[in-house]
Amino acid sequence: MLAAALTSGTENLFGAAEFALLKPTAYLVNIARGGLVDTDALVTALNSGALAGAGLDVTDPEPLPAGHPLWRAQNVIITSHSADTPEMTAPLLAKRLHDNVAALLGDGAFVGIVDPKAGY
Repeated sequence: MLAAALTSGTENLFGAAEFALLKPTAYLVNIARGGLVDTDALVTALNSGALAGAGLDVTDPEPLPAGHPLWRAQNVIITSHSADTPEMTAPLLAKRLHDNVAALLGDGAFVGIVDPKAGY
């Protein structure tokens, strides 16, 4: 299960070498970012039987173009990468804004600070 940020240090985190280390009964599930996986290596692992299957909420490239080999793979489930709805995110955003305005007026303990060096 991949649920990592995509940074220069995690790009292609899973490639041919990593797939070779897995048992052929293993499944890859990526719910994070498509760039964490070398797509060509994934297709090769799936088609050769080195990997039992994959569940992908994200791909690289995204959107996955028509005719891409992943669409034809029998052992892959590809979902639409659209888990959040406005009804889910609006209250979270409102709380984040509230907390950060309070931090601005108070102790400066902001939430959700981005670290450009880390990449997230």
